[in-house]
Amino acid sequence: MNRWLKTLLILAGSALLTRFIPFSSLFRNLDTMFHEFGHALMTLLLSGNVLRIELYSDHSGVTYSAIAAGGKAILVSLAGYPLASLFAVLLFYLYSRDKRQWGLILASLVALIMLVLYVRGGFGMLWLSGFILLNAAMLFLWPKVSKYYYLFLAFLTLEESVMGTLFLVSASILTPSRAGDAANLARLTPLPAVLWSLLFFLFALLCATWALGLFFRKEQAGRRARRL
Repeated sequence: MNRWLKTLLILAGSALLTRFIPFSSLFRNLDTMFHEFGHALMTLLLSGNVLRIELYSDHSGVTYSAIAAGGKAILVSLAGYPLASLFAVLLFYLYSRDKRQWGLILASLVALIMLVLYVRGGFGMLWLSGFILLNAAMLFLWPKVSKYYYLFLAFLTLEESVMGTLFLVSASILTPSRAGDAANLARLTPLPAVLWSLLFFLFALLCATWALGLFFRKEQAGRRARRL
């Protein structure tokens, strides 16, 4: 089976199964957190100023930045979706190296930076605080279940990173002016929103194939080790 088609089928199955897990909707904000952090990080790398970040209960978010127009603004608009996809790959890479605790620490550190420096909205502050506390509990109080919790977060983040870009493609076709980052890039460049959204989707799908490859290699190595 074509690996891209296989990746899509696994992601679709993951999207379906995770919806049966209680409170899974709350954890879908993790991809949004990484997405908005990507915008903020790129802004800081380009010597801009991050004014504030807002996270909403419908899994959307927005980063308000002060950055020079032109190429820098384009890079900031570009950063969100690819950085979220790369964070998902990083979670699977750390899992493949038996460093799950570092993945939880990294996610908690990102949440803490956003909470202390940028997020001021009520839901965003509450969500980030709860996420940090739950990660700490998994690391220090419930280490035996941390593997399953970690995989849940990793698959949910990977799934959302792809599905988010797929919804963006749909939005860029139906209502291009409301297609988020793709609409911003269309205003800043000669390329239309639909092309930008397709590029985001293809990159997210490529990252998903890398991440799932890491996961299955890790699981196969574990099965071989148990047979020896």
